[in-house]
Amino acid sequence: MRIALAGAGAFGEKHLDGLKLIDGVEIVSVISRRAEQAAEVATKYGAKHWGTELDKALARDDVDAVILCTPTQMHAAQAIACMDAGKHVQVEIPLADSWADSEAVLKKQQETGLVCMVGHTRRFNPSHQYVHNKIRAGEFNVQQMDVQTYFFRRKNMNAKGEPRSWTDHLLWHHAAHTVDLFAYQAGPIVKANAIEGPHHPELGIAMDMSIQLKAESGAICTLSLSFNNDGPLGTFFRYIGDTGTYIARYDDLVDGKEEPIDVSKVAVSMNGIELQDREFIAAIREGREPNASVAQVLPCYKVLNDLELQF
Repeated sequence: MRIALAGAGAFGEKHLDGLKLIDGVEIVSVISRRAEQAAEVATKYGAKHWGTELDKALARDDVDAVILCTPTQMHAAQAIACMDAGKHVQVEIPLADSWADSEAVLKKQQETGLVCMVGHTRRFNPSHQYVHNKIRAGEFNVQQMDVQTYFFRRKNMNAKGEPRSWTDHLLWHHAAHTVDLFAYQAGPIVKANAIEGPHHPELGIAMDMSIQLKAESGAICTLSLSFNNDGPLGTFFRYIGDTGTYIARYDDLVDGKEEPIDVSKVAVSMNGIELQDREFIAAIREGREPNASVAQVLPCYKVLNDLELQF
């Protein structure tokens, strides 16, 4: 499986680290906004081609699939371009920052029949897989999810503390993780409310947000998001269910009393990004729809659109 990666920043390298652990995968091309960054990352991971133009990678006959880790605003158009070029594509979360663009990507996937997957990593983290397996076995039902997504981002910086060329978004990016995960664990969302705090004078985005969700099953979710939190960073999930409580922190899981739960046997890796990439590669090889396909995650983007209309 021959892969091109577009977007050689912090998250792009996380994917490359995962891909190098998957048998039969070759990194062929690395594309980045800056040529020197593309060359540096390509050399590090053994890619024979690098550059600043995605079209050059898409024109190569030795590229089977593309992983997009580019700015949010480029995702939909680039995903469509990949499929137009006959390439399977995995788009990092979010799929798009509008409902119309989200629908356009699904339409193109349906036209081409290619694998188009979205990087909804929470479906793959061993912590959330453990809970999902309990739900599927009938051993646990979600009554409430309480989720905190907190960062300290008053400037455009990425996960490495480097300047970003684009502006992140609490609703269309960070809320997407939880909206999709809640539906994945509790069932279709039938009601959604949101309020946002003041907008940053320079970035032009809301720095704080509160979201309420209700599933068809009756389960509820409360999601608090902030770019202003000067403290522990990341997303923390509390599952309150009919048979217990679980607290998930990325790939780690504890019970309601903070007792660790061993999730090392849930999957072949403890790395959610690697597991996500393994699903992408496997779906292409097996000619099937992947978990977190564009069709499966599309309802999440409808909810995000409905929430945005409330502001």
